[in-house]
Amino acid sequence: MSFLKNSPWVMHYNGSSCNGCDIEVLACLTPMYDVERFGIINTGNPKHADILLVTGSINHQGVEIVRNLYNQMPEPKVVVALGVCATSGGVFAPCYNVKGGADKVIPVDVYVPGCAVRPEAIIDGIVKGIGVLEEKRKIMTETKTEA
Repeated sequence: MSFLKNSPWVMHYNGSSCNGCDIEVLACLTPMYDVERFGIINTGNPKHADILLVTGSINHQGVEIVRNLYNQMPEPKVVVALGVCATSGGVFAPCYNVKGGADKVIPVDVYVPGCAVRPEAIIDGIVKGIGVLEEKRKIMTETKTEA
């Protein structure tokens, strides 16, 4: 995280889930876990977000929503799939209206398994996502200087 010049802005999207992972995401914002100590800022606007946290499986009605959110995010961007539902569809995978995990719709950079995901694992996944974001920024800068 030492090369990251700006605080990463994180946006959370819940597909179709039991909301267990969403509760754990909220726990990350409490003083006990305090993700802001890493400079992480929560936002509701995809145009400001660097990292998209996806919880829950993606159903057919949510496909365009997830794609729209992803496409509105500026480059470079990182997607972190939180929980077994976001990584593979989880217990909802056999349902007729479920497409699967987030990677069925958008590219996922970091997978954080669990049901429900513990706040420590969420923070670890976001920190790994920050590392991926740094690499993507470095590649973008190198590409711009070569041009």
